Amino acid sequence: MWVKVCGMNSEVAVSSALIAGVDAIGFVFAPSKRRVTPQQALRFSSGVPARIQRIAVMLHPTQQEVNEVLDIFRPDVLQTDWEDLLELKLPTTLPVLPVLRAGRELPAELPKRFLFEGAVSGTGETADWQQAAELARQSELILAGGLNPLNVTDAIKSVQPFGVDVSSGVESIPGTKDPAKIFVFVSAARTAV
Repeated sequence: MWVKVCGMNSEVAVSSALIAGVDAIGFVFAPSKRRVTPQQALRFSSGVPARIQRIAVMLHPTQQEVNEVLDIFRPDVLQTDWEDLLELKLPTTLPVLPVLRAGRELPAELPKRFLFEGAVSGTGETADWQQAAELARQSELILAGGLNPLNVTDAIKSVQPFGVDVSSGVESIPGTKDPAKIFVFVSAARTAV
């Protein structure tokens, strides 16, 4: 089970995710309590091993915002809504993680790997697991939206995703990651399969 913890906004959050054994960490560059600057993301992720993907999480960014993040932070992957990717000019070598949202129009052809999320990111709103399960049979789906240490096992059993992504579900207060919750979430996700 591939596991990502999103909304990294401190060195403590990053080190907690690394100790828990995640596959990827996300840095949010969209309006959010978890928003960081490209300079902060670069600083917080300076000691991250190459095997851990550093993902730039954006939402309807301008080309200028994307360029700044790519130039300064240099992420391993860019994550944004799939419609955004139709408009942006990106390096051909940059992997992307398109976001598809429950209740919205889906692309005619599913991406090889994508993140499936509720209508609004970072709110703790659970995505539609039934729709997610159908999509997970067709492609590599990373389930996000409303996941936490208590429901991630059920989510994985219901959806059978390629991976899971958590943000608000591992926080003590909005915007502040809880190291213990991160550890429990990752452990639960790894043993749920």
